[in-house]
Amino acid sequence: MSSQVDTEKLVGMLSAGIQTMGLMVTQEQQQKLVAYVALMHKWNKAYNLTSVRDPEQMVVKHLLDSLSVMPHITAHNVIDVGTGPGLPGMPLAIVLPETRFTLLDSLGKRVRFMKQCVHELKLDNVECVHDRVEAHTENAPYDIVLSRAFASLKDMLHWCEHLVDSNGKYLALKGQFPQSEIDEVSNHFSVESVLTLEVPDLVGERHLVTIHKA
Repeated sequence: MSSQVDTEKLVGMLSAGIQTMGLMVTQEQQQKLVAYVALMHKWNKAYNLTSVRDPEQMVVKHLLDSLSVMPHITAHNVIDVGTGPGLPGMPLAIVLPETRFTLLDSLGKRVRFMKQCVHELKLDNVECVHDRVEAHTENAPYDIVLSRAFASLKDMLHWCEHLVDSNGKYLALKGQFPQSEIDEVSNHFSVESVLTLEVPDLVGERHLVTIHKA
C-alpha cells in the first residue's frame, strides 16, 4: 500500500460523517484530524500503532468513533487512559481546544508517536504521558477519566479510582451493551447511564458508559 493518503477524499468522508452526527467542527480542525490519520498511517508500518491499515477505515473507526464522544466532554481536565496512539483523546483534543487532555499509555513508542503529532499539529492542550495508569498521580484529580478498548469496567475503575474525586466521572467506550461488565461494577461506584452512540459507516454497536463514585 502507498504511504501517501488521499487527503481530499478523507476530508470529504470526515466532513460527511461529522454532518451526519450533527457536530460542530471547523475546516481547520478537520484538516488537522486528517493530518493525524496521515501521521498514523505513516508511522504504523514501523510502530504497529493500530491494526487498521486503510486510511479510509481510520476515518470511520478512529476519527468518527472518537468524535462520537464529543458532546459528552463537558469538563476542562480530561485523562485518556490506555490511549494507544491517542484514541479517542487526540481527535477530541483537536476539536475541543479549550479542554486539557492528558493522554496516558504504558508503551513508549505510542507516546513518542503522540508527541510527534502534538508537535506537528501544534496542539497546546495535550500532554502525552508514558506511565502505567495505576502509578500516575500527577494532575489528579481529573474531571473525566476516558477509556476506549482499555479494560473491563471493573478493572478500569480499580486502576483509575485515584484519578477522580467525588465530582469526577468515568466515560468508557464499549462495543455491545456491556451488561456482564456492568453487573461486576462494585458498589463503590454508580453507573449513571449507558448511551447508544451512532457512528456513520461503523459496523457494530457502540455504547458510552458513564460512571460516578457512589
